[in-house]
Amino acid sequence: MGELVERVDEQDELLAVVSRGEAIRRGWLHRIATVVCRDPTGRTLVHRRPHDASRFPGGFNWMLGGAVEAGESYAEAAARELAEELGVRARPAFVFKFRCAGAISPYWLGLHEVVVTGPVRPDPEEIAWHDWLTEPELGELVRHEAFVPDAREAFDRYLAARRDAGQGGP
Repeated sequence: MGELVERVDEQDELLAVVSRGEAIRRGWLHRIATVVCRDPTGRTLVHRRPHDASRFPGGFNWMLGGAVEAGESYAEAAARELAEELGVRARPAFVFKFRCAGAISPYWLGLHEVVVTGPVRPDPEEIAWHDWLTEPELGELVRHEAFVPDAREAFDRYLAARRDAGQGGP
């Protein structure tokens, strides 16, 4: 049946367990967990997806992540994705969630943050290139045409949330 996810409603409440492929094909809401990684100096990890990736090939992103599996919380999924994609074991902190229209299909996106203090070991099947960017560098890259559209929307919402909290932004 493939990767199992929870189909959810407009309030992010469980409706059924379905395959991720079916959720995408039918445009059903499901959950995605993401992680923004920062280093101790405040730079943000940015990566480029491999050119042969099934979703957003060659696209830049400032978040790591993937589908929240059936029975898993956003936080659990964020920690799992961080370990799978970057080889980092940590507990990312929840920042916010929002309903994303999605370039492929709609979903609820849960955004988390973590400070990475040790080495990273990117999975080459998920990450073709990575670097740590300053806030101004990231702000410029987000506007690049190769930036994943859903990640751009999350970035804009993140900046708005930081402004609302009086923390500024890039």
